Amino acid sequence: MKKLRKIDLWIVIPYILLLGIGVVMVYSASFYNAMMNGGRSSQYLIKQAIFAILGLGLCWFFFMLKDKLFKQQKIVVLFLLGFTIIPLGLLIIKGIANPASKINGASAWINLKLFNYQPLEMAKLSLILYLSLILTNKQSKLMEKQTGWMVWKEIQQPVLTIIFMIGLVFFEPDMGGSVILGLITLILISASTIPLKYILKLNGTLLSMFAALVFFIVKFQPAFIVKNYQYARVLAMQHPFQLERTSGAQLVNSFYAISNGGIFGVGLGNSIQKRGYLPEPHTDFILAIISEELGLVGDLIVLGLIFTIIFRMILLGIRSKSNYNSLVYYGVATMILSQTVFNVGGLLGLVPLTGVTLPFISYGGSSMLVLSMALGIVLNLEATTKFAKEKQR
Repeated sequence: MKKLRKIDLWIVIPYILLLGIGVVMVYSASFYNAMMNGGRSSQYLIKQAIFAILGLGLCWFFFMLKDKLFKQQKIVVLFLLGFTIIPLGLLIIKGIANPASKINGASAWINLKLFNYQPLEMAKLSLILYLSLILTNKQSKLMEKQTGWMVWKEIQQPVLTIIFMIGLVFFEPDMGGSVILGLITLILISASTIPLKYILKLNGTLLSMFAALVFFIVKFQPAFIVKNYQYARVLAMQHPFQLERTSGAQLVNSFYAISNGGIFGVGLGNSIQKRGYLPEPHTDFILAIISEELGLVGDLIVLGLIFTIIFRMILLGIRSKSNYNSLVYYGVATMILSQTVFNVGGLLGLVPLTGVTLPFISYGGSSMLVLSMALGIVLNLEATTKFAKEKQR
């Protein structure tokens, strides 16, 4: 219990508030569709409440663990293989062998009866723990003055492992998930002890490759991409009202929900767009329902709480004297920030819809549980650091 006194309230309080808001808004956004599909109006409310309670339990569990466990390479590698790479590989095989098993064009979920497990969510956390540990263990060698080839030899194995993992996510296919994993990788490498000139070269090369890929797709529109449902989402982002009857329908109805809400909203439970216009308003589009029912004020409260957590972790990373702790803080902050940006950007038509959920708010077990685990680890590392400082005094 002594450890509990060192818990960071700037993270815990917004986290608990977001869980509560998420449970309420999932119920508000889902009860109409649940009844129209022959289910109980409270079915998603009950599930989301269970996920929230389990999330709190996992956050507590990872907070109470010895921080040394996160720094044992064998455990981290087994975690990476068992919960991420092997499940992702099985999903790819399943999607090829049985295309009918895909949901919304992607093979991304494993049915565990109680809930659908999405390995992508665990991939984000396992990548953070794995890369933070590897870069920290190689810290002394990376800080030495050496050639680019010597730096590459030090990080070759972890980088290739991560590229392989991102490739598995890409071929699910899940473009949004693969981009988020790539962003986390770039941030952690940039924040590591690799000499700055090599970081700039690496990031410049990767960004150039990404820009070249986008140019190729836009310019030549290859058939295997044009026929993909994700390309339709890109077109919908560019011309939502022209494609209102097809791929632009969700985005247009999201615009209507945001417009209807105004500053203060139409009132909790009174959304029009959740009544059959938005197909799954309790998942990807839950912020649009919040905007319609609680207005701009509701949006700002939710996003303000999320960004409080993000900024707090960035601040902790800047202050920390431990390279490992800083990398974990930056990695978790990037994970939450990128998910928020993709979700909000998709609703506003600034980026293509990617199916990325809003952290702590959208319905879903995998995202909720993994984010809670991540916060538990961050709180654990920070509390342990505070105890260590007290002992030195």
